[in-house]
Amino acid sequence: MTKRFWNLFKVSPVVVAAAFFVANSALAAEVNEQVTNVAQLSEAQDNKMSQVTSVSQFSDVQPTDWAFQALQSLVERYGCIAGYPNSTYRGNRALTRYEFAAGLNACLDRVNELIATATADLVSKQDLATLQRLQEEFSAELATLRGRVDGLEARTAELEANQFSTTTKLVGEAIFAVSDVFGENRAVPAGTPTQDLDSNTTFSDRVRLNLYSSFTGKDQLQIRLNAGNIVSNVGVSGTNMTRLGFDGVTGTGNSVVIDKINYAFTLTDALRVKVDASGGEFYENVNTFNPDFASSGRGALSRFGRFSPIYRQGQGGAGLTVTFNPTGPISLSGGYLARTANDPSVNNGLLDGDNAIFGQLSFQPSKAFNIGLTYARTYQGDTVANSLFQGTGSTFANNPFGANTRTESNNYGVEATFQFSSSLTISGWGGYTTADARGGTGANVGADADIWYWAGALALKDFGGEGNVLGLIFGQPPKVTGGSIKTAAGNTNLDDSTSYHLEGLYKLKLSDNIQVTPGVLVIFNPEHNDANDTEYVGTLRTTFTF
Repeated sequence: MTKRFWNLFKVSPVVVAAAFFVANSALAAEVNEQVTNVAQLSEAQDNKMSQVTSVSQFSDVQPTDWAFQALQSLVERYGCIAGYPNSTYRGNRALTRYEFAAGLNACLDRVNELIATATADLVSKQDLATLQRLQEEFSAELATLRGRVDGLEARTAELEANQFSTTTKLVGEAIFAVSDVFGENRAVPAGTPTQDLDSNTTFSDRVRLNLYSSFTGKDQLQIRLNAGNIVSNVGVSGTNMTRLGFDGVTGTGNSVVIDKINYAFTLTDALRVKVDASGGEFYENVNTFNPDFASSGRGALSRFGRFSPIYRQGQGGAGLTVTFNPTGPISLSGGYLARTANDPSVNNGLLDGDNAIFGQLSFQPSKAFNIGLTYARTYQGDTVANSLFQGTGSTFANNPFGANTRTESNNYGVEATFQFSSSLTISGWGGYTTADARGGTGANVGADADIWYWAGALALKDFGGEGNVLGLIFGQPPKVTGGSIKTAAGNTNLDDSTSYHLEGLYKLKLSDNIQVTPGVLVIFNPEHNDANDTEYVGTLRTTFTF
């Protein structure tokens, strides 16, 4: 600006205010930002300025400041200054010509208002002359500003007229997957004759629509619609170890079902509560310490590679999860899920049926390091569908005492994530389960079993392009390593050898809404039986989010 222009600031406090963006900074921000959806509109409304009626309300303005008297006159005499929501002035902040024009426009409006209400004596001729010269100097900016405001108002009106809901957002995900299982023979338990592995390439899909509603701004109601036709690989491979992370046991034939309903809300700044009415899963309620691979649609390709099997306890139930975060580094979560909570018959319901009690202590001393200690106690009734890890790991580890056996288990886990840099993250977990039979027949009445599992994952971010991730996962699925389980001949029954899970994948980000993930699973000694041949699962997953 010219020297002549800056000399105007010696004339009047009004000019000081005109040079200050605070009067209309929220408006200027809205004018310069394209509003594309209702969420942005709500956010802009939430960030509106609160009116300041006294200069003493500015927390960062002191009586010793050189412009204090000018500001005091403008705030208390003309009333054309509005502060930031946190009552700050930010007087040292640089401003653009558009911001200057916004402040000038606010003072012009206030002067016109004073004149119209016959209080023109409050406005000096000198102030009016100064404002007139400023108005001429910034006529182009003022015209542009008003044009942008008119455009913003038009877009806002259109969004309000056509928005889906004032309280609800629709978030969708669609998966297309091509997959096949390769190998010489199907996996079989030890001592069982081998069978040829006969598999065909499949092309299948899964679609989920989530309705997220908020009524207070600190709560969320989720209703999820799910449809898919992805069938588990178990039928051809002979083992759950080949299952994909996004499959269904039998598929739903693309029939649409409501598979998840929950409501989460904040009681205090340190206490968060989530109530699951249907489809409750601990791995969606707490930190699983595997951020790059936990998602079923955008994470690991395999079921085992997503996170520790301990988080599958109580899967699909109804109940409550509470997270307490008194300090930044430490949080404590506790929860209860009942798989048969909606069934009023004997040995079911919220308290008498299958259930899981869950607790987790998380410690994050820095952004780069995160560690968790997890415990879950479960009870499962005598139904065929029950399994200790919900189909993750060997068949024997999931049902060590045979089907239709009431089982109690104590599950212990430790998980950790370490971020070496912005492009390299390592995570891992280990778990131990003790299971006790509370029913059954023959030699295994009252038997017990010890089960171990572990895994590690490596993620290279921005590999080959921004947003891409190269991943490697290696571990041992749940395996029975000890206990008093007996075979029909009376011998101790354990998993004979050790299976290893190796997974390589590459998450290719085509856009913010499309991800393509090719990958291969390699299962060594499937079903913890070294007589079984190695099995391979090749998969190409495409995920659309909207």
